[in-house]
Amino acid sequence: MKARANLVEIPITEGTIAHEAKGRFGAGKVILKPASPGTGVIAGPVIRAIMDAAGVRNVLTKSLGSNNPNNIVRATFDALTEMESPAQYAVRTGRNEDEVLAGYTVGSRVWRTNA
Repeated sequence: MKARANLVEIPITEGTIAHEAKGRFGAGKVILKPASPGTGVIAGPVIRAIMDAAGVRNVLTKSLGSNNPNNIVRATFDALTEMESPAQYAVRTGRNEDEVLAGYTVGSRVWRTNA
């Protein structure tokens, strides 16, 4: 019951996260960055398990501070909860979604692939 109540929706754009995110819990800090197609999940074992379960195929990560797995998991979830999709960003800023995606520079928009 608790797991289902605490589910987090992660906006995935072209196989990667929508934008850079930073999370923090205790002394653990995590940086998540979108990556180009074919990069894979560049992460430690704790963050890799979370990204694989979430369905993210290309992401660059770095954990700083604590190497305690509990702090890293919570810092990763802190970063993922602040993520917003291009559609959510467009609504928040009062712009059109096509305008927002025109400035998006990761994935097939740069590499001209069908990701």
